[in-house]
Amino acid sequence: MYNCTNLNEMKFGTKAVHAGVEPDPSTGAIMTPIYQTSTYVQESPAKHKGYAYARGANPTRNALQKSIAALENGKHGICFSSGMGATDAVIKLLAPGDEVITSNDLYGGSYRMFKRVYEKFGIKFHFIDLTKSENLIPYINSKTKLLWLETPSNPLMRIIDIETCAALAKKQNVLVAVDNTFASPYLQNPLTLGADIVMHSVTKYLGGHSDVVMGALIVNDDQLHQDLTFIANSCGAVPGPQDSFLVLRGIKTLHLRMERHCSNGKVIAEFLKQHPKVGQVYWPGFADHPNHAIAKKQMRHFGGMLSFTLKNDNVEKAKTLMENVQLFSLAESLGGVESLINHPASMTHASIPKEEREKKWAERFTNPIEYWGRRCRGFNSGFNAGVEFHLTLK
Repeated sequence: MYNCTNLNEMKFGTKAVHAGVEPDPSTGAIMTPIYQTSTYVQESPAKHKGYAYARGANPTRNALQKSIAALENGKHGICFSSGMGATDAVIKLLAPGDEVITSNDLYGGSYRMFKRVYEKFGIKFHFIDLTKSENLIPYINSKTKLLWLETPSNPLMRIIDIETCAALAKKQNVLVAVDNTFASPYLQNPLTLGADIVMHSVTKYLGGHSDVVMGALIVNDDQLHQDLTFIANSCGAVPGPQDSFLVLRGIKTLHLRMERHCSNGKVIAEFLKQHPKVGQVYWPGFADHPNHAIAKKQMRHFGGMLSFTLKNDNVEKAKTLMENVQLFSLAESLGGVESLINHPASMTHASIPKEEREKKWAERFTNPIEYWGRRCRGFNSGFNAGVEFHLTLK
């Protein structure tokens, strides 16, 4: 008899395979069906089987939401049509005059939404260095309603102490949200560390195959779940059943993929660190990473993402490197099975002011699940194209 009730007792891999998934009651199909419908028949006005219109709920999406919530040790999951749709829903919990504290190193799309969309609606954002938790204290006041953390950060792989920051915020009744995209639920569980909301760009590691755009929020609080579900239904940024099915399928191998991403990340980080043409490598697994001890405390492993700079600043030669590396695709995104390389300052973070990008942006690399030895040789093909510089945007 199929029984999947004791999720809290399951190992992560078992949870990834079974959480949210039950055999179809009418056919016994072991895979969740794709309920490709926009509406549902009702027995009488407002009398139905829990489904009235697909924007509000869909059985395939519900299964996925249960799965993602279980992976984050959460009670409720809400899926959106993109990670930015999920982020948008969190900001919609706020009101004009509210203030948000967030990191000065975060995804360019989040920065763009915060600064160029919501500031004109009267919400104030403070972008500060949160790698030292005490930096948070001077910015918390009676108007502070949200602390938005991103750790590891995109693109510089900075680590924020979630537990300490959450404890400081909770003293002032500040809501804590964590973008957990770079870590995935396999490596880090912010709800367990004190966060109220976890956000994922499901497009990345959870989907895992570069074929879906989706986002998700995970919470424990019932009222918060109700409020976010209301926003999702009211504003309509919800995913379809086909995409939900693809992510359900991808999640089943999440633990296996993440182990390979992490092992490949370690090998390539070490390869780059000793390379004579590389300046700095940003990867939290290095013992000399500023917050290595915190990463070790709150993460299972150190992840498959890294960024690096090269010696002698020259953007044209930076382009030469990215155009000449073999087996790496020059593309945005991360978390798929293939090797990607990009230049955040001119790609994923182009919306951040030029003077800010010039201070710090490196080249970002997402490690694949392929055999790593060929990837290192692929890097050398770019280095051998005469590239020797520091990657910043002029």
